[in-house]
Amino acid sequence: MPAERAGRSGWTERVGRTGPAVKVVVADDEPLIRAGIRMILNSDPDIHVVAEAANGREAVDAARAHAADVVLLDIQMPVLDGLSALPELRRAAPAARVIVLTTFGERENVLRALEHGSAGFLLKDTAPAELIGAVRAAAAGDAYLSPAATRHVVEQLASGRETARAEEARGRIAALGEKEREVLAVLGEGLSNADAGRRLHMSEGTVKTYVSRILAKLQCENRVQAALLARDAGL
Repeated sequence: MPAERAGRSGWTERVGRTGPAVKVVVADDEPLIRAGIRMILNSDPDIHVVAEAANGREAVDAARAHAADVVLLDIQMPVLDGLSALPELRRAAPAARVIVLTTFGERENVLRALEHGSAGFLLKDTAPAELIGAVRAAAAGDAYLSPAATRHVVEQLASGRETARAEEARGRIAALGEKEREVLAVLGEGLSNADAGRRLHMSEGTVKTYVSRILAKLQCENRVQAALLARDAGL
């Protein structure tokens, strides 16, 4: 594993790299889960787990103290659960991107987390490569939903929405052009920019430009919220 040293401005640097490592806080009340995540993430030279937290309160304190870039946040924790910790994290460490760790049995909780600005969610049985990819994506400013779970979770949640919410969503997307609606529709399926480009016969860069435009027009903080809006509107 690469050696570490204290870098400038409080960053943790890995010897042999030219830039700072992504600083991650892992919050879960299960020590074995935290240890496993730490081992996986620290195997990547661009990522460094700077702290672990056994509850939401510790997660907030750690994210603030270490100026975390990414927080992996469990929902079910003592003292302060993940959903209650999320708004506090947004205030204490506004630059940190939060990825919620979840299981299929917590779908309603996941919806609440996404609507409150979470950068996405991962299942706890996620493959190591996907975990690393999710952290990288979040650190780069992108939202990330586990592809294996996106359709299942979003469709289940959207199926119970009230008519008024669907009408509101349709009203919001009325400002989008035809191509923007097409891109928004594939966001609702949880497709990456690359997969969306192949589906729509566009370059990945073009899709990314459309996504940025869509987020601005819909006043969504990230593509996760846009995906939920697409599902509400029936796209």
